[in-house]
Amino acid sequence: MFRILAVLFGIAFIYIGAAGFLPSVTSNAAFLSMLDISRMLGMVYIASGVLAIMAATGMKLTKLYFLLVGFVYIAGSIVGFVHNGDLMIMHVNTADNYFHLGIGIVSLLIGCYVYKRN
Repeated sequence: MFRILAVLFGIAFIYIGAAGFLPSVTSNAAFLSMLDISRMLGMVYIASGVLAIMAATGMKLTKLYFLLVGFVYIAGSIVGFVHNGDLMIMHVNTADNYFHLGIGIVSLLIGCYVYKRN
């Protein structure tokens, strides 16, 4: 069940990352007209998706993936809020920060639940 969830996370991340490179999907470099998508952020999403699919090969890797992604995305959103969207190598907007915070919280919840189940 959790491994399938990791694959679904991977597919979603890869889709969002790839959509950032397609001008027909983004308008004014904004995905869904509110999330800023830069090439760097698109590559981060694609890397997160590939790692999710790779982590789905084992239960321990799935647990580790969700916990690490949760911490990294929450830390990134906090830095984004504090520095007004400037993450040194890329720029995000407030909607991105909330999106990353949501991803981080959901990932941590899944990771903690997987940790308790095993």
